[in-house]
Amino acid sequence: MSITGAMLIGRKAVHGEEKPLRAFNPATGTDIAEPVFGSGSVAHVELACELARQAFDPYRHLPLAVRAEFLDRIADGITALGDALIERANQESGLPKARLEGERGRTTGQLKLFAQVVRAGQWLAATLDSPLPERKPLPRSDLRMQKIPLGPVAVFGASNFPLAFSVAGGDTAAALAAGCPVVVKAHRAHLGTSEMVGRVIQRVAQEMDLPEGVFSLIVGAGNSVGEALVAHPAIKAVGFTGSRAGGTSLMRVAAARAEPIPVYAEMSSINPVFLLPSALAQRGASIASGFVDSLVLGAGQFCTNPGLAIAVDSDALKDFVATAAGALSGKPAQTMLTSGIHAAYEEGVGKLAANKGVEAVAHGVDATGPTQARAALFVTDAQTFLATPALEDEVFGPASTIVRCRDEAELLAVAEHFAGQLTATVQMDSDDLAAAKKLVPILERKAGRILVNGFPTGVEVSHAMVHGGPFPATSDSRATSVGTTSIERFLRPVCYQDFPAGLLPEALADGNPLDLWRRRDGEITRS
Repeated sequence: MSITGAMLIGRKAVHGEEKPLRAFNPATGTDIAEPVFGSGSVAHVELACELARQAFDPYRHLPLAVRAEFLDRIADGITALGDALIERANQESGLPKARLEGERGRTTGQLKLFAQVVRAGQWLAATLDSPLPERKPLPRSDLRMQKIPLGPVAVFGASNFPLAFSVAGGDTAAALAAGCPVVVKAHRAHLGTSEMVGRVIQRVAQEMDLPEGVFSLIVGAGNSVGEALVAHPAIKAVGFTGSRAGGTSLMRVAAARAEPIPVYAEMSSINPVFLLPSALAQRGASIASGFVDSLVLGAGQFCTNPGLAIAVDSDALKDFVATAAGALSGKPAQTMLTSGIHAAYEEGVGKLAANKGVEAVAHGVDATGPTQARAALFVTDAQTFLATPALEDEVFGPASTIVRCRDEAELLAVAEHFAGQLTATVQMDSDDLAAAKKLVPILERKAGRILVNGFPTGVEVSHAMVHGGPFPATSDSRATSVGTTSIERFLRPVCYQDFPAGLLPEALADGNPLDLWRRRDGEITRS
């Protein structure tokens, strides 16, 4: 598949006429010469959003089997791109090909998983309350409820996942599964990759004769295109993965609309790891090794990167720090996604080192490339951490800080102090159960996913997964951006009161023509 530098608006390929952009190879620190990508304008956003508005009702009323087939065929089309997609993504991201192959599998897997969800229809939450005409003092009407899609969704591609959180990533899969047309703003870090995947979606939609505006792909050089997309009245929800500054900026735009809309933004997390005493004493060396491996995975460019470890001071903790420092000092520098991310990482590490009371205990191997990150490990005490808000800032990359606490009470105080997180991890043994019982209720209030004896990097796409958490981890702690329940972000309930049979949605019709599991008068049934 050739890459042309075009945006994809409905069924057309359109070259933007604003600021020209070139893809960037972070491994070499140079632009990829061809093709030139033309930035779109507010007029292009208007066209894409208007097409999405027109497509909404026709698309959401398609049979569930057709919607599911759409998702399946997108997944198959991405697979069919073969090595060309992996090679382009490697050029634009610097990520190893093996990692990208795994990410492609995750991308196609979640599309097919959502196809299964669509076919099953449980997300419709079909509910029927039978009429009670003889009830005293007042009769009850015939009440039926189902969930329907919100409307067109704006999706912003993420820098650190050029496939799984991008054009056909989790937000797009969930929105299309819900019945929402999607307008994607491609991330500048992987323009060619985005076009390749976008052309698959565009082609499948055309082959299936779906409404033209069911999918569009926009390119923008600055903030104006993204802000115009969120502000457009046709857009009814936003999916975003990125920085806190970017997410909160879009939240302000959405809130200032005449009709405010939800922004589901995944933004900032330092993912604390709590090292309880018995676990540290019994297997501190293996925990240290696993912690460092998780920290440097993918150059630390995961939203679940373990940016903090907390433990009560002891000889076992001193051994842990020494083992972790030794392991980290041998880790090679790795290419980061963009020069901007690399510069921000270097600045963040510098700020950590400049804090009084913070000691640098290890650095990885020196960088040899223009955007390579050198891993870093710091140690501080709980009093310094609690008194220094800057130590809670996310440093996106392979840097982490170990916090020494004087006792269990101080460790719990640190846990209480945290803002919202995507994850929190507890390393524990059976002798730590009493301490864990005090810690876990705090972590339930702080994080969307709590792990025991694992490490937070690696997010399974499944029915039970939660990838969310209280602010600033996300903008809405009630939602997840990974897993099948992420479809709930793009749905809303509608009640149908005393509807004639000929006007009822199929999901609520007598005789259950879709053969759904439904709640009828409080009982789960297929009747």
